[in-house]
Amino acid sequence: MRVDILTIFPAIIDGFLRESMVRVAREKDLLEVQLHDFRAFAAEPRRSVDDKPFGGGPGMVLKPEPVFACLDDVLSRVAPDTKPRLLLPSPVGRRLDQRLARELAAESHLVILCGRYEGYDERIVEGFGFEEISIGDYIVTGGEVPAMVLVDAVARLLPGVLGHDLSAVEDSFEAPLLDHPHYTRPADYRGMKVPEVLLSGDHAKVEAWRRAQALERTRQRRPDLLGGDDK
Repeated sequence: MRVDILTIFPAIIDGFLRESMVRVAREKDLLEVQLHDFRAFAAEPRRSVDDKPFGGGPGMVLKPEPVFACLDDVLSRVAPDTKPRLLLPSPVGRRLDQRLARELAAESHLVILCGRYEGYDERIVEGFGFEEISIGDYIVTGGEVPAMVLVDAVARLLPGVLGHDLSAVEDSFEAPLLDHPHYTRPADYRGMKVPEVLLSGDHAKVEAWRRAQALERTRQRRPDLLGGDDK
């Protein structure tokens, strides 16, 4: 998979790309990520990428010109038979969930635009057909954090990235149950003991316990996933 990220703060994302499973995915040549500073495409000497909103109001709005110029440059180097999926983190977009993460992981090329300031000129969405995606009902300073969330959620689903093929399949939201509790050594720590079934060596009983725990945890914490009322 290839991911191109358009941002005016590439250093925020650069460190993230050098660590954890994203680094592993890149080292295995399963994921290629390129950062593009669209401030470099601003025409005026001050390299301004924002301006006051028409109609008045607080804050500044991301201008279309530098974004269009940067994206034109990125797309000019894409194979003619390739159509990247264009993503724009936004609180008004489709909510990111595991189903969408799997959908995106099946793509060969993603382009993510990191917005900033009060918002972005709507012609950016209209001109290129950006798909707006929300990571939740809250506001962050810019699109860099959501972009990293998107890359991480997608990268770990690429075949060969995780150490065990079942790791991604057994995660929370895949069943769509939440994940079951996990334990490791020591078996007794400060009086808190690991459930006996996990020490029994009986794999059938262990799997039954895990399934029951996942169901109960989901019922208590996320009943909406079971079709109940959200708490």
